[in-house]
Amino acid sequence: MLTADLQMWLTFAIIGLTIIAYSIERFAIELTALGSLLILMVIFVALPSEPRAAETMVTLDDLLAGFANPALLTVLALLVIGQGLFQTDALDAPAQLITQIAKKSRYLAFIGVYIAAAIISAFINNTPVVVMFLPIMTVVASNLRLSPSKVLMPLSFISILGGMTTIIGSSTNLLVAEAARKEGVLDLQFFDFTGIGTIVASVGAVYAILIMPRLLQKRESMTDELSQTTGKQFIAQIPLTYGDPLVGQKAVAGMFPSLKDMTVRLVQRGESPLLPPFDNVTLQAGDTVVVAATRHALLVALKGGHNVTQEPEAEEEEALNASATTQRSDFTLAEVIVPPASRMIGQTIEQSGMRAKTNCMALGIQRRSRMPRMAMNDIRLEAGDVLLVGGRRDDVEALRLSKDILLIELSSTDVPQRRYAPRALIIFLATAIAAATGFVPIATAALGGAFAMILGNCLNLRQAIRALDSRIFMLVGASLASAVALQKTGGAHFIASFVVDAMQGQSAPILLSGLFLLVAVLTNILSNNATAVLFAPIAISIATQTGLPVEPFVVCVILAANCSFATPIGYQTNLLVMGPGHYRFQDFLLAGIPLMLLIWITFSLVAPWYYGLPY
Repeated sequence: MLTADLQMWLTFAIIGLTIIAYSIERFAIELTALGSLLILMVIFVALPSEPRAAETMVTLDDLLAGFANPALLTVLALLVIGQGLFQTDALDAPAQLITQIAKKSRYLAFIGVYIAAAIISAFINNTPVVVMFLPIMTVVASNLRLSPSKVLMPLSFISILGGMTTIIGSSTNLLVAEAARKEGVLDLQFFDFTGIGTIVASVGAVYAILIMPRLLQKRESMTDELSQTTGKQFIAQIPLTYGDPLVGQKAVAGMFPSLKDMTVRLVQRGESPLLPPFDNVTLQAGDTVVVAATRHALLVALKGGHNVTQEPEAEEEEALNASATTQRSDFTLAEVIVPPASRMIGQTIEQSGMRAKTNCMALGIQRRSRMPRMAMNDIRLEAGDVLLVGGRRDDVEALRLSKDILLIELSSTDVPQRRYAPRALIIFLATAIAAATGFVPIATAALGGAFAMILGNCLNLRQAIRALDSRIFMLVGASLASAVALQKTGGAHFIASFVVDAMQGQSAPILLSGLFLLVAVLTNILSNNATAVLFAPIAISIATQTGLPVEPFVVCVILAANCSFATPIGYQTNLLVMGPGHYRFQDFLLAGIPLMLLIWITFSLVAPWYYGLPY
């Protein structure tokens, strides 16, 4: 029969081994989380234990409650909203503005975003702030060919630091302030700890902006690595119809300004090909512009509404249909290879009947041996040619069954549909405002926003499901199970009592420093709110028993409970950036622990001086 003390020590062991397993990543995070949850179930449910009070019993419902936790549902719903913004390019305009600034001064652009995030986080909940800036920073990183891992974790940490500076900056601050008010020992006002909070946050922000990106490794998913922009050039063509933005453009120094990311190889005007240099050439409706361009450049052209097809002389109705096809919410790009035994070898794309057979259109041809200077539909296919094709997701996936072309796995990319951008932006802003003002709970606002994104065709169900990160789901569910076990078995109170007893008789600075470090460590294992609720009365008790001012100890708990940097489960914003940044558990340990220690040292040095405490 397991005693309460034995269960407590077993819980300590499970938490320690789980964190080690997360950090070394010998097994997938999902598998480690599931294993720790199963062991907890065996200890607290399957094995017999001695009778005890109901409030100290850990039940199966307690262990599984984390999977229905509002914070977890909020994070997953916000990821869906972020995917909706990405699928519609809704935040492309501000991202492009920041990108232009960053090209002149990268530090200036990023510091501006981070400072804005920190200031806003001081007055509203951190989570909607990160939701607001996350997709923008992701696009900016992509435009600058930076890994998102270099910029998203600093964004999360800086929003947390900003939330340290006012009483409403975080729910943690409110919980501790309310506990002190109920005890009748302190009534904290809005800016009472803004001074010391700003000092501590500023030191942490310098580290997050200047040092942390150097510590973080470049992280990319396998899909990103296979589908990212490379130097491969495809021969493609843009038939110009009436109303196309390119019509009327005149060559400048032999180049067309709107096609700066493409090399124009010829302009087909009727039967006459116009070859470079294109001096005094003005593009007209009916021209076909043949270009050499990367996949990324062709994707941008598609997003801009250009009809990039292989049929320059298509009738007007068919061209309109092709244009409409590119505006579907599930238009997908992929790459295929022409194998040696293909029946398409020696034929042009039009002769092969590819579009009629597969419902997919060829948008470009890439040939490794040479780059022919001719219209795309005049090129006869050879073995080894790579075609960039586009069509509905189901039609692209069906190419796996073709014997004439081979689909390159993980090369598929959905084309953002900009016509839904205003709708997605309205949904996003409504969600952020509702969450920030407290009009509805943040979980309700997030779930409502995710539902509206899908209902409004900003993304489809497949794209929404793909946005859900299984690592986050298992990590949070299993971690909350460990936390509830630690609390109900008395493990958290045991640690607190042990450290407090060990610091008996120490000077005020030592008491504050020790309390801060203890709370900062536990807030990364328990939730920040649970840690705040646990230690607020302990901090007040230490102050009253030693005859010291209560405010430094209450503020100590507030700032330390916000030091949720060392694990992704420490705070919601860490979970939000974990998926888009492709972070691993060890990334948070590597970058977050130094920040936590830096803030601890800063507080330990500044607090005694700031509050005039005796040494």
